[in-house]
Amino acid sequence: MELPRPVAFVLGGGGSLGAIQVGMLRALAERDITPDLVVGTSVGSLNGAMIAMEGTPPVDQLTKIWTSMTRQAVFPGSLLGQVRTFQRTKTHLFPNNGLAAVIDAAIGPDATFADLRLPLGVVAMDVATAQPWLMRSGPLRPAVLASAAIPGIYPPVAHDGMLLYDGGVVANVPMRQAVAMGAKSLVVLDCAFPGRLPEQPQTMAEIVLYTAMVTMRQQAVLEAPMIAGDVPVVYLPGPPLIRVTPLDFTHTPELIGESYVVASTFLHGLEIDGPGLYGAPGRV
Repeated sequence: MELPRPVAFVLGGGGSLGAIQVGMLRALAERDITPDLVVGTSVGSLNGAMIAMEGTPPVDQLTKIWTSMTRQAVFPGSLLGQVRTFQRTKTHLFPNNGLAAVIDAAIGPDATFADLRLPLGVVAMDVATAQPWLMRSGPLRPAVLASAAIPGIYPPVAHDGMLLYDGGVVANVPMRQAVAMGAKSLVVLDCAFPGRLPEQPQTMAEIVLYTAMVTMRQQAVLEAPMIAGDVPVVYLPGPPLIRVTPLDFTHTPELIGESYVVASTFLHGLEIDGPGLYGAPGRV
């Protein structure tokens, strides 16, 4: 499969469903499909930063990190702890220190955009304007932390003189940003489309993430065909998996394995013939 260069890997957000991207990356690596630049939102910015740091998808390293990740590490505390945090802050259910520790373990606490081998764009939302904010320079940790600051789940992040929330609110699959960075073709790794929506949410945190995922899906459905009018957009399918919430890290091996199989099958024999949408959001 030949794609016009530069090729952008576009990685969307989705909490624990970010493990899906690891299987997709393995399928891409087996076919020597590599990026020239990377753009990510939320958990996609963390996976994307690791790709940009290595220059190629570090699949084994990502697999190790994801299979060791737990809900308690990323969303620490009990239900009572969530209530206390919300009563104290009035804005969020979880502190972001657990997520910061995960970021530090993955890319290092002092890493900067200048350290990366590939250009990286990290997308957050500027609270003052409700617009996407593309970060391409400076320290990585606050950028990724801001990109993953899900409203109501985590606190907003003060960075570069702005208050930032999760970019998934306005650009969960940052295709426009990839084109703005000069991409001539896109490979989209959208983990908000794992085949089915999660089970009916049971807690406040699950309700917030469920509604966010519905919004994210609609963004991609509307935007992908528009972008594909100008450049090839390879939209990798998500796996038709068991229902799992974005807070649940107990199904990571299944998410990685199933997404690899589906992405590999999709890529086999795929031919690119100019601009267009190859695959589509939610299509398995």
